[in-house]
Amino acid sequence: MQDFTFWNPTKIIFGKNTVKAIGSEAQAFGRKALMVYGRSSIKRSGVYDQVVESLKEAGIQIVEYAEVKSNPVLSHTREGIELARREGVEMIIAVGGGSVIDESKSIAAAVKGQTDVWDYYAGSATIRDALPLLVVLTLAATGSEMNSGAVLTNEDTLQKFNIGSPHLFPKVSILDPTATTTVPARYVAYSAADAITHLLEGYFTGVDPETFIQDRFVESLVEAIMASTARILNDPEDYEARAAMMWAATWALNGFPTAGIGPHGFPNHMIEHSLSALYDVPHGAGLSIVLPAWMSYAARTAPAKYARFAAKVFRIEDKDQAAAAEQGIAALKGWFERIGTPTRLASFDISEGDLDRIAENATMLANKWGLTAYTKEVIAEVLRLCL
Repeated sequence: MQDFTFWNPTKIIFGKNTVKAIGSEAQAFGRKALMVYGRSSIKRSGVYDQVVESLKEAGIQIVEYAEVKSNPVLSHTREGIELARREGVEMIIAVGGGSVIDESKSIAAAVKGQTDVWDYYAGSATIRDALPLLVVLTLAATGSEMNSGAVLTNEDTLQKFNIGSPHLFPKVSILDPTATTTVPARYVAYSAADAITHLLEGYFTGVDPETFIQDRFVESLVEAIMASTARILNDPEDYEARAAMMWAATWALNGFPTAGIGPHGFPNHMIEHSLSALYDVPHGAGLSIVLPAWMSYAARTAPAKYARFAAKVFRIEDKDQAAAAEQGIAALKGWFERIGTPTRLASFDISEGDLDRIAENATMLANKWGLTAYTKEVIAEVLRLCL
């Protein structure tokens, strides 16, 4: 196990009907909030009314900012920053999933800064402070409710980049599984792929061949996500399955699964970000396409960990590690297909003629993240396995 420091300051309030706690929690941070959300889903589900009622009862003045896209974009974020400054809000309240939370983090940082928000993403400026951020989670997937990262797409340059700062940890995140019961089945599937990829990237790319605690933790969470997803798709009102999925997805990217594994990478996210930037592919759907292909590519030279994954998660036993690895990868790919998330680029009308453009775009992020092994040619090779 590698040396590490683990720190996560986010307060979690978890359980049924906890959405109503947002008002009392917000009182500690001021009296005026920018409430950020997506489109109409939180109004259809009733979450919007619960949040507004709780905030009003607590004496919190609300400035609403809606229409966050599933892949949040720079232009909309800039408009939100100007609104927050003009209204003099004291906090940001994100009501939604990872896209809403990520855009809210960008707004929170930029309002307190002296530079354009994209400078943080480009690496030419450092986040020094941020408005307090509170979250009411409505989609279990990204883990942004309990981490310090965010992503944003620049529509002009077609770059989807990330930021990270201790200032971006939410102060409070409310996780009410009942707030997710109206999520459409395809987004349940996309979310599962997203959370599983978060877990497996560290699992497969850490410097140690085995880490006793982290490996077992990751394998158990992957199994929990798979089991709960199947139950949710069978019965959308299954509270225990919703609760398990919500908590597992939160833990998948809150820093704990990678504590002690040493340097690790996110090559699947690096490639998928280009799919999202260029073709507006839903993030989880892009990951379910890339992950099995990347695993097949990576297992060619180092199959042992992939064979372990096959044995622990899918109970596949084969003395030939390479064969076991491929069987495990096929099992994961088959599971993605059964739950309704894509595994081929053709699902989004992306063909071999598009690969050069995607690979070229992805190299920008590979360079930014220091993934030097991922040249344009290597990325293209992984993409060909996605066809």
